[in-house]
Amino acid sequence: MMHWQWSKFEDLSPTDIYQILKIRQEVFVLEQDCAYLDADNLDISAWHLIVWDKNDKNKQYISAYLRVVYPGLKYKEPAIGRLLTDAKSRRTGLGKQLMIEALAKIQTEYPGSSTRISAQTYLLDFYTDLGFETINEPYDEDGIPHIEMLHQAVKT
Repeated sequence: MMHWQWSKFEDLSPTDIYQILKIRQEVFVLEQDCAYLDADNLDISAWHLIVWDKNDKNKQYISAYLRVVYPGLKYKEPAIGRLLTDAKSRRTGLGKQLMIEALAKIQTEYPGSSTRISAQTYLLDFYTDLGFETINEPYDEDGIPHIEMLHQAVKT
C-alpha cells in the first residue's frame, strides 16, 4: 500500500531527507551517469512529495518523488523538479499521478500561478500530455539535453 506525503523541508525527518537524497543519487547520478551537485540549496525552500511503498520484507522505501520549489527562487513561478520513480515503478502511470498531484498542490498553495519545469528532452511527450508547453530551445544541463516548459495558470 503506497503512502503519499507532502512536506516542507523543515517538517522532514533526518531519515526522510537521507532517503530522498539516496534515491535522487541512485536515479540521477548512478543510473543517468550524471555527476552534478544535487544538494543545490533549493530543497530548503520547497515542498517535497514522497510516495512511500513497502518491500517484501515490509521495509518502507521511496518509490516516487518530486519537489516544488517556491516561486521566485529558481524561476518567478513555482518549479517542479527532481521528479523520479524507482525502477520497479516506471511505466505504471505513477509519474503522471505524481505530476497531477503536484500541479494541484501548486494551485492550492499559489492560486492562479503558472508552473515552470526544466525537462529532459526525452520526456517532452510526457510533459506535453500534462499540458506543458515548450518555451525555449533545448539546452545542455549537466550533460543531458533539457528544455524549459510552462504549464499555464488555471483561469478562475
